[in-house]
Amino acid sequence: MSEFILARQNGRTIPKEDRIFGISNRAKAAIAEKGRDKVVNGTIGALLDDEGGLVVLQSVDEVFRQLEPNDYAEYAPIGGTAPFREAVKKAAFGDHVPEGFIEAVATPGGTGSLRNVISNYSEPGDSVLTSDWHWAPYGTIAGEIGRKVAVFEMFTKDREFNVGSFRAKCSELLAVQNSLVIILNTPAHNPTGYSLTLEDWDAVIDVLKDEAAGGKAIALLVDAAYIDFAGDEEEYRRFIPKLSALPENVLSIVAYSLSKTFTLYGARCGAMICVAKTPEIAAEFRRVCEYSSRGSWSNTARIAQVILSRIYSDSELLEKVNAERKKYRDMLAARGRAFGEAAAECGLEIVPYDAGFFVSVPCDDPDAVSRRLEEQDVFLVPLAKGIRVSVASIPESACRRIPPMIKAAL
Repeated sequence: MSEFILARQNGRTIPKEDRIFGISNRAKAAIAEKGRDKVVNGTIGALLDDEGGLVVLQSVDEVFRQLEPNDYAEYAPIGGTAPFREAVKKAAFGDHVPEGFIEAVATPGGTGSLRNVISNYSEPGDSVLTSDWHWAPYGTIAGEIGRKVAVFEMFTKDREFNVGSFRAKCSELLAVQNSLVIILNTPAHNPTGYSLTLEDWDAVIDVLKDEAAGGKAIALLVDAAYIDFAGDEEEYRRFIPKLSALPENVLSIVAYSLSKTFTLYGARCGAMICVAKTPEIAAEFRRVCEYSSRGSWSNTARIAQVILSRIYSDSELLEKVNAERKKYRDMLAARGRAFGEAAAECGLEIVPYDAGFFVSVPCDDPDAVSRRLEEQDVFLVPLAKGIRVSVASIPESACRRIPPMIKAAL
């Protein structure tokens, strides 16, 4: 029997409250009652300063304040303005532009890229493949359009990327489906902070070449939302040219978001960028993804597109933005190191962490551990396989303080 009154369930499981926002709201209430220094809110997926304020790049804000009404009030083309589509390729690839035919389509953040790829490169009822540690809304996005999420084990017992499990799951799904969408969130994976190494990428490419030999269509979506908070911008883009080695029936798509990189969370803008072997495949990508955009959100907000275009048309401004971002990236890296050092000192196991907004702690009963920590005014997010800690939203002192508390709660 349906749990709904007038709405149709349509095979979905819809919770009464979003888990992450629910915990975050309880944390905010505790802060209001007891004070910020008494509460740790490690739930927020945005970069906050040590006083709990949202980090906004002032260099980006200056561009925003110089805009004229037509810069933000006018509709943008469905696929994005022409200057934006060129600028976002530069932003995503840096000096590591892959060989191939490249097209970009504007989306409302990285989420829009995920939705359009799943919609156009899988069929109703298909399973989309990602790692067992993953951002939970992948399942929501897939479920909304009649797909499911299947997972491979992300790590071996030696805490290395599990290429064997990735290969086995690709083979299993391609044996029963006509196509396969794969989502790899890297670098600075949400929720673990792991980044695939260049050797990991070589292994992934080898698997996809082997699986593509059967002739079926594969779409590899690289969710790169956190790429500019992983470390040196160019170093962490060295994997991108490897995408050019994939055969014609494997389409690589990079999901790039302006939310984190340019602190434009509320502007809801990003892009999906394909690397295709032929101009026909690239043209098809743009056509079908713009069609899906039109049928869902229509077009993406113009304001962020104009901001990015202005930044990439002015080399001095771009240098200023990059320098300011580096300051905050260094702050985030210091927090991650602090958490890792404190975890090692108290014997708390964490999932392999390289960089980014989140650290994860594996455990058997995440909900129970989360409840115990809430009793001590430490608010973290329970996942399927452990607890997620947002080092992006808490100061370095809290990153050092809470690992022993998590260890005790286990």
